[in-house]
Amino acid sequence: MICLLVLETKMGKVIMVNIEKCLACKSCEIACAVAHSKSRVLEEAIAEQPTPHRRVTVEAAGQFAVPLQCRHCEAAPCISVCPTAAIYRPEADGPVLIEQDRCIGCKFCMMVCPFGVIEASSDGKVMLKCDLCIERTKAGQEPACVEACPTGALKLVDEKDLAAHKRRLTARELVLSTQQNNNKEKQKENTQ
Repeated sequence: MICLLVLETKMGKVIMVNIEKCLACKSCEIACAVAHSKSRVLEEAIAEQPTPHRRVTVEAAGQFAVPLQCRHCEAAPCISVCPTAAIYRPEADGPVLIEQDRCIGCKFCMMVCPFGVIEASSDGKVMLKCDLCIERTKAGQEPACVEACPTGALKLVDEKDLAAHKRRLTARELVLSTQQNNNKEKQKENTQ
């Protein structure tokens, strides 16, 4: 399992991405766009104007597909650079949000984002980024991208569980490496 992205939420949970499971089906992109549409219903969202915009993007990277969205950085450069304070964090441990009414679409945030995950709306008037489906998470639901993922490549997990999971992976990799080295040494001894 390759864990590439970890996105923090205010609930002590993180979105973990297992890129080995991602099929690049873009279900997460569609679910995200629908979750941020006016109707929140796929069949109606398709006809909405402006067209609903996704806040997660599946990018090809070699043989893998990688769902990318805002990391809600602790020291978020987008917050610092926003001239109208439209980008803010409502709580110290909460997600970074954009107040659309204050955004002037200057794109400074897009320029400083180290992950390239802030984009302009289709009309270019405001900027858009992942808000961790704040309305959904407040209602006890998972973010739309996580819920829509058919393979479980995106998961909402407790931070403590993530650390334990990483320890298990590290231990397993060490055991496999040791076994491979032992096998190589035995083969070497047998050929001598």
